[in-house]
Order: sequence, then structure tokens, then C-alpha cells
Amino acid sequence: MGRVEGKVAFITGAARGQGRSHAVKLASEGADIIAVDICRNIDTIGYPMATSEDLEETVRLVEKEGRRIVAIEADVRDAAQMKAAVERGVAELGRLDVVVAQAGVAGMKGEPQTQAWADVVDTNLVGTMNAVHAALPHLSEGASIIATGSTAALMDVSKVDQPGKDLGGVAYVFSKRALTQFIHTLATHLAPRKIRANVLHPTNCNTDMLQSEPMYRSFRPDLEHPTRQDAEPAFGVQQAMPIPYIEPEDSSNMVLFLASDESRYVTGMQMRVDGGGYLKWYDFHI
Repeated sequence: MGRVEGKVAFITGAARGQGRSHAVKLASEGADIIAVDICRNIDTIGYPMATSEDLEETVRLVEKEGRRIVAIEADVRDAAQMKAAVERGVAELGRLDVVVAQAGVAGMKGEPQTQAWADVVDTNLVGTMNAVHAALPHLSEGASIIATGSTAALMDVSKVDQPGKDLGGVAYVFSKRALTQFIHTLATHLAPRKIRANVLHPTNCNTDMLQSEPMYRSFRPDLEHPTRQDAEPAFGVQQAMPIPYIEPEDSSNMVLFLASDESRYVTGMQMRVDGGGYLKWYDFHI
């Protein structure tokens, strides 16, 4: 018996990166998967989005684990598309037990800046809400909702050095903080139904989002065209442990725990997989 044997998990942003890793990890432990991804570029985001071929590869990897998967190209920014995706997946797989709201974009250096703000907030925050809201009618006792925040959501942002400098970058921090409060409040009011809701906060993760030109420029603003080789030494500033980033599987291990019955009484938590990043910014408190 796998740790999530017989469960069905709905995962957004499942075509590559952390989303694909979560899908394969949960499938390897017995879950069937409803996988959603936009599979097209967003103009203000300075790195390519996943493709239809990426989503097909996720399907192949899940099926290699012997599990069923319903894969749908859909945009988390559209509530109707999320509702239709969940309903199709539940119709084919019979139930829904786990929601992993993973889809997210980073809009650092995005132009025009106001559109970059909107695209990031609509994907990371509104998209998380759309995915969760589409799933809620299908969830019952024992279900688990997992939203992906970020170490960025936990940083001290009380001081703003240059207001208006990079709205797409600010939108990333804002959206991750806001979805964290959304899940906290939801967890409180779903607890009587024995439905859990938690946030996973990864630090830098070795995906296409991190390994991109806009992110390199954010970590090395002193260079006009920094490369991965230029930026990677600076990635370590985020963590207390001497690492530049975590791997997608490090996040997936936490997702598996939160999806499984091992965490049946764990709810309303901010679960950090951050290499000790939080420890660099805050004194001890309960």
C-alpha cells in the first residue's frame, strides 16, 4: 500500500517543475492525478511557460507508475476552466481527495509593469483561489488542500527602498503572502469538516522559473546580462544552509506528507522547505 493509495489529487501547474514532480511522487505512492497546466506563454513573463509536450511527458511519467491521469490544458486565471477541469477529472476518476495549487509565475522585470502585476496576481493568488474553489464541492472528510507559497512570502517587506521599481517582482511577493492568509482562514473554517489546508513555502527551487534570465538579473542587478554561472553564487543568500536551491523532489516530499493520512491532524500550517532561510530574517518566536 502506498502512502496515498486510492486517493485522487488535482494538481495545477503540473506540466513541469515542481508540479510534475508532485504528480509523479503522488502517483508513485498510489494516487491518480488530475493534471492541469496553461501550456502557453504569458507575454509579461520573461521565460517560456510549459508546453503541451511537457504535459504529455507528465502523463507518461504518471502512467509509468501504473496510475491513471486526466491531463487538461487550462488557465488557472479562469474560474470556469478550473471548474470544468475538476468536474471532468472527478467524472473520470471517481473522487477528489487532494488539491495541490502549484501553478505560479514570477514577473520580475516584466513589461508593461502594470500588466505584469496583474498577470502574476491573477495566476498566483486568484489562480490558487480558483483551483481551491473548484475543488471544494468535491472534498469531504480527510481531504487535504496544499497551496504553494514561497520563501518570498515570509520575508520582512516592511521597508520599501524603491517604490514602483519592479511591479512584477512585487506582485510575486504580494501574491504569495496573500494566498497564505487565504489558506490560513480557509483552514480555520474547514477544520470542523476535518478537511485540512496548509501552505508549502519552498525557497529557491531548481526549475525553469529560477533558471531564467529575469531571475538572474534579480540576483545580480550589478550585471547587464548575468548568466547562470554569474547568478548561482548569489542564490545562496536566501538560505541559512550552504545551498543555492532545493530540488523539486524536496518540495514533493512535503506535499506527499501533507496529502497522506500521516498528516491527518496537521492543518493551518506554514510548512517551510527553505534550507533555513526563515532563520536568517527572524528571531525566535512562537
